[in-house]
Amino acid sequence: MSALLDKMRRRAGRYLDVRPAPIQPERGTFSLSFDDIPATAWTEAGPILAEHGIKATYFVCGGLESGSNLDRPQFTTAHLQALFEAGHEVGCHTFSHANALRMPASDYAEDLDRNAAWVAERLDGHRMTAFAWPFGDVARATKAVIADRFDLGRGVGDGVNAGTADRTNLKAIGLEARRLPGYDLEALMAETAGRKGWLIACGHDVMDGPTPYGCTPDDLDRMIRLARAAGLEIMPIGAAWARMAG
Repeated sequence: MSALLDKMRRRAGRYLDVRPAPIQPERGTFSLSFDDIPATAWTEAGPILAEHGIKATYFVCGGLESGSNLDRPQFTTAHLQALFEAGHEVGCHTFSHANALRMPASDYAEDLDRNAAWVAERLDGHRMTAFAWPFGDVARATKAVIADRFDLGRGVGDGVNAGTADRTNLKAIGLEARRLPGYDLEALMAETAGRKGWLIACGHDVMDGPTPYGCTPDDLDRMIRLARAAGLEIMPIGAAWARMAG
């Protein structure tokens, strides 16, 4: 019964209380994002991003700092400050990696407050404007909280954002070992270019022998090269949104 209820709540979060927003970049756009920030999302991915001269979005949970998740070490404050100083975007992923299906909206808001204060203290007052749902679980009641606090919320639903999209639950393909084999990446990039859409990728660790939620350095490099070959503009999520909104 619990699994069925969760499934129904996920569908409600995905299809109800949609906040439509136009997705109309001047040309096809691609954004890379990393959730939780495993240490290798910076130590391994950072040099690859620098080699290509691009910036990504890192969605941070303050409560994971210097900890372990899926038996992989997570970021340190020094990592977070270094990637921020390098020009990458820092977005919100809650403080405790909170599941919106397991927490009342009011408690979720308090968790967001805690993460905002934690990040501002370490990044010289930085205010996060982009959000990513932990586990990709979107709760209908909590969407209003996200809409009030952030410019956008990123989910994990596959596909290209084009025409209009729910700004509280944008689609994102997985830069993940468990999902990558199911994609025709060349076709996705071509679709994004042809529709003048916005393709977002989300991942976690970047290493040889990644978790199911991570990828190899070669996977990351290939995705960037395919986006470039398709003529997509590559920029962080917040910057892409600001350009479209402007």
